[in-house]
Amino acid sequence: MLAGLIFATEDAGDRPGVLAATLPFGGMTLLEYQARLLVGAGAGHILVAVTRMTPALLGAVSRAAKRGVPVDVVRSPEEAAAKVHPLASVVVVADGLVTTDDVVDRVAGEGKDAVVVTQEPSASLERLDARYCWAGVARAPAQRLADIAAFPADYDFQSTLLRAIVQAGAEQIPLPASAVRAGHGVEREGAALASRSNAVLAALTERRTSWADRHVFTRIARLVLPKVVEKALPGWLLTAGGVLLGGGAVALVAAGWPWGAAVALPGVAALATGAALSALRGEDKRASAQETLIAVISAVVLLALGAAESRADATWDGLILALVTVAATAIGERTQARVRRWWGSPAAYLLLVVPFAIAGRVSWGLAAVAAYAFITLAAAVESRREKP
Repeated sequence: MLAGLIFATEDAGDRPGVLAATLPFGGMTLLEYQARLLVGAGAGHILVAVTRMTPALLGAVSRAAKRGVPVDVVRSPEEAAAKVHPLASVVVVADGLVTTDDVVDRVAGEGKDAVVVTQEPSASLERLDARYCWAGVARAPAQRLADIAAFPADYDFQSTLLRAIVQAGAEQIPLPASAVRAGHGVEREGAALASRSNAVLAALTERRTSWADRHVFTRIARLVLPKVVEKALPGWLLTAGGVLLGGGAVALVAAGWPWGAAVALPGVAALATGAALSALRGEDKRASAQETLIAVISAVVLLALGAAESRADATWDGLILALVTVAATAIGERTQARVRRWWGSPAAYLLLVVPFAIAGRVSWGLAAVAAYAFITLAAAVESRREKP
């Protein structure tokens, strides 16, 4: 069984009386984000170590518990040891830590004591030895909480637990350089935390691997996401905007204006932005639905272009090319192969066909995306073949 222990004891550096754990982060509080990481790593129980309760902290704990995992507030190692399952493996998250799910996933699971370490003091909390510093994430058996339960009450809970883990011969896990670039670090200043939030958002958008996503829609998402978070816009608004723009593009194409396909591009960008925001908030089903909508909109726009071209030329060529593209893409997605940067994607096909549609050469564009989709499918199937 996996459990999580989040420390929420320190005040924000620029907001006296406000706990750093309750500072805004990505449209939620930092505590909720940390809880989301633990739930995503498989934690079935979360403990929040506090020294005092505030209305903001109470609200954050209540919202974190809505993820379907019980969340208990503890004030001492004794309480924590009493509430956690005695056979659980506990992932410890430092007070004010910003990190990514890759780091937490790397520590989560069964095993002996472990600490994530770094040689960069800017991304750390406490120095462990002359070479390494603690990077704010650790793993320990529940017994470690019982080991420090008898310590005097004036001992710092977080620091004492860390020392007990290290003295137990903890495995040292190096912090990946990519995590630092993605915003990993301890932060208790509101303004600086917002900056780290933007770095985490940027890292989430970078996971989109195809060239169209990475170099076009991801760049748009990186510009728009901080503003969306700052204004606390609901995620459904991005989804609705993407669907409306996609529907508008189809309507324009069906009305005889092929250039209307370009209207779908900002809709895809809105959905890509919404998917990144949903991923940050741990709303995996919504993020998956938004990714699916990108594929659906791209497919419907291509089919509308194909149907309009067939109607104009009195042949089946345009519609057949569009159907080939959609079918090849659907089959390619089912291969579950590791996506290469140059491979096509629904967003890439839409992006490629739009210039042809604007220039009035729809059939050329459909032929290009059909060939591209077929080449991508062939590469995906080849990558799944067992090599002799």
